Amino acid sequence: MFSVSLVNDPFGDPAVFLEFKHRRRAILFDLGDLHPLPARKILKVDYVFVSHTHMDHFIGFDHLVRLCLGRDRRISLFGPPGFIDQVQRRLGAYSWNLVLHYTNDFVFTVTETDPGRGRRRALFQCRTGFVREDEGGWEADDDVLVDEGLFLVRRAFLDHKIPSLAFSFEERQHVNIKKNVLREMGFDTGPWLNEVKEGIVKGYPPETPILARWRDEGGVKEREVTLGEIRRQAVKVTPGRRVAYVTDALYSPDNVERITALAGGAEILFIETVFLHEDRRRAAETYHLTARQAGEIARLCGAKRMVPFHFSPKYKGSEDLLVREALAAFAG
Repeated sequence: MFSVSLVNDPFGDPAVFLEFKHRRRAILFDLGDLHPLPARKILKVDYVFVSHTHMDHFIGFDHLVRLCLGRDRRISLFGPPGFIDQVQRRLGAYSWNLVLHYTNDFVFTVTETDPGRGRRRALFQCRTGFVREDEGGWEADDDVLVDEGLFLVRRAFLDHKIPSLAFSFEERQHVNIKKNVLREMGFDTGPWLNEVKEGIVKGYPPETPILARWRDEGGVKEREVTLGEIRRQAVKVTPGRRVAYVTDALYSPDNVERITALAGGAEILFIETVFLHEDRRRAAETYHLTARQAGEIARLCGAKRMVPFHFSPKYKGSEDLLVREALAAFAG
């Protein structure tokens, strides 16, 4: 139901792009340099999860705003303590006197989560010149940031000398379409299958009508079928996939415990691999992980696959050393 990958190479700014298949929806984890992403992909983004606002994790915010201006877009941003004030100051650095005449509206809903106070939200609308509108005060908080029918996103607080957030994306269920069986039934693939997948995940009744619509060499075809018929013959449901994103964290017992609780059983774990273990003193001074530490954490999580990233530029030309050290520790 989705694909996920790094936006930049492992030496580049941190950012991971998760795109839902056959839907105009996507998620970003962190806002490093976004220029490698085509505009058409960025314009699918409706959720952004920011670990912290060091420049290499937040510089892409301006690019995101620039692309969305003049369009009807609503994006939900999530970040650590102080995040609303930082977004406000970033938007306040520009003059917005002409946006009052825009016919379309672009809106940010910004949520900050604080281990001591809970969470709070604020709204920033293009039509009002991005004037901050607080939506109530502090509320009780838990680790679930987003809970939709198809997926949920959790967070954990890590120590990077400032709070840094790690995230996990979890599918409710993974709905696999047996394309060969589907064609034997006289149907073909298309966006209509999103309705099938959503109906299965949300538990709609078997008699729920589905309008199948697809295009082939003969033109557009339509046919009505029930959700139950498609599920019985052409669907296999498996446990949902989990993707975790971990960056900028000191190697400490508390951080390791929080990461393993968040990312346990992840199919893919994106985890920072900043230094070689021989430079572990430097890693500790800068509150980062070494390649060996990252691999050990990935193994403790039971991850099926680890993706190392956020390499220190000091290893340019010898990045294979970081990868080998991380994967050796991951393999145990």
